[in-house]
Amino acid sequence: MDRYYVGSCENFEKRLNDHNTGRSTYTKNGAPWVLKWTKSFNSRSEAQKEEYRIKAKKSRQYIAFLIGQGQGD
Repeated sequence: MDRYYVGSCENFEKRLNDHNTGRSTYTKNGAPWVLKWTKSFNSRSEAQKEEYRIKAKKSRQYIAFLIGQGQGD
Protein backbone atom coordinates (compact mmCIF):
# COMPACT_ATOMS: atom_id res chain seq x y z
CA MET A 1 0.00 0.00 0.00
CA ASP A 2 1.32 3.42 -0.92
CA ARG A 3 -0.09 5.82 1.66
CA TYR A 4 1.11 8.91 3.48
CA TYR A 5 0.18 10.01 6.97
CA VAL A 6 0.61 13.67 7.92
CA GLY A 7 0.54 14.64 11.58
CA SER A 8 2.24 16.59 14.33
CA CYS A 9 3.48 15.43 17.72
CA GLU A 10 6.14 16.07 20.34
CA ASN A 11 7.88 12.69 20.05
CA PHE A 12 7.79 11.19 16.56
CA GLU A 13 9.51 7.93 17.59
CA LYS A 14 6.73 7.25 20.11
CA ARG A 15 4.03 8.32 17.67
CA LEU A 16 5.41 6.07 14.92
CA ASN A 17 5.49 3.17 17.38
CA ASP A 18 1.87 3.90 18.35
CA HIS A 19 0.84 3.74 14.69
CA ASN A 20 2.73 0.52 14.04
CA THR A 21 1.51 -1.31 17.14
CA GLY A 22 -2.18 -0.53 16.63
CA ARG A 23 -2.50 2.00 19.45
CA SER A 24 -3.77 4.52 16.93
CA THR A 25 -6.96 2.96 15.56
CA TYR A 26 -7.15 5.32 12.59
CA THR A 27 -3.80 4.19 11.16
CA LYS A 28 -3.51 0.58 12.36
CA ASN A 29 -4.55 -0.81 8.96
CA GLY A 30 -1.70 1.03 7.22
CA ALA A 31 1.10 -0.56 9.27
CA PRO A 32 3.97 -0.77 8.97
CA TRP A 33 4.46 2.99 8.70
CA VAL A 34 7.90 4.34 7.80
CA LEU A 35 9.08 7.83 8.70
CA LYS A 36 9.89 9.72 5.49
CA TRP A 37 10.12 13.38 6.53
CA THR A 38 10.22 15.49 9.68
CA LYS A 39 10.43 19.15 10.44
CA SER A 40 11.01 20.79 13.82
CA PHE A 41 9.14 23.82 15.11
CA ASN A 42 9.51 26.11 18.11
CA SER A 43 5.94 25.56 19.27
CA ARG A 44 3.08 23.08 18.98
CA SER A 45 1.01 25.84 17.37
CA GLU A 46 3.53 26.32 14.55
CA ALA A 47 3.70 22.56 13.98
CA GLN A 48 -0.08 22.27 13.75
CA LYS A 49 -0.28 25.18 11.30
CA GLU A 50 2.20 23.41 9.03
CA GLU A 51 0.30 20.13 9.37
CA TYR A 52 -2.96 21.85 8.36
CA ARG A 53 -1.23 23.68 5.49
CA ILE A 54 0.08 20.41 4.07
CA LYS A 55 -3.28 18.68 4.51
CA ALA A 56 -5.15 21.60 2.91
CA LYS A 57 -3.23 21.08 -0.32
CA LYS A 58 -4.74 17.57 -0.57
CA SER A 59 -1.84 16.62 -2.78
CA ARG A 60 0.18 13.42 -2.72
CA GLN A 61 2.49 15.09 -5.22
CA TYR A 62 3.26 17.90 -2.77
CA ILE A 63 4.06 15.40 0.00
CA ALA A 64 6.32 13.49 -2.41
CA PHE A 65 7.97 16.81 -3.29
CA LEU A 66 8.68 17.54 0.39
CA ILE A 67 10.16 14.08 0.86
CA GLY A 68 12.23 14.33 -2.33
CA GLN A 69 13.56 17.79 -1.56
CA GLY A 70 14.45 16.85 2.00
CA GLN A 71 12.93 20.10 3.24
CA GLY A 72 12.87 19.23 6.89
CA ASP A 73 15.14 18.56 9.82
